[in-house]
Amino acid sequence: MTPTLQLVDTSAPAFRPAPITDAEGAAMFRAALNLFRAWEITDEAAATLLDLPLRTYRRWKAEGPGRMGRDGKARLSNLMGIHKALRIIFREPHRGYAWVKAPSAAFEGQSALAVMLGGELTDLMRVRRYLDAERGGW
Repeated sequence: MTPTLQLVDTSAPAFRPAPITDAEGAAMFRAALNLFRAWEITDEAAATLLDLPLRTYRRWKAEGPGRMGRDGKARLSNLMGIHKALRIIFREPHRGYAWVKAPSAAFEGQSALAVMLGGELTDLMRVRRYLDAERGGW
């Protein structure tokens, strides 16, 4: 019997972005609360990072998150990406947590936190892109 070769389809399927679900958003919010504690930031700073009114942030912190829009989920996703990159770059977690507040030449002497506290989604994205480049991308 002669073996036959079978053609294997190696073409990439069409990319279809899947939106972040409400359950995923809630899980990221809970993780962000732990991250904010590790970063030792105020509720005011946390509310700015999430673009939430302070009262809403404090209510969500106490009772769990409410309805989240795409922007809020994108902010949380970027914060989780920043956290992941810092955990890859720094073997000791405390060094990554401290880096967030330290002045950085990459941000013209500002800390990453100061950049992120600009309040725009693009500020979070800027820090995440920098860290992803530092750690070698994907």
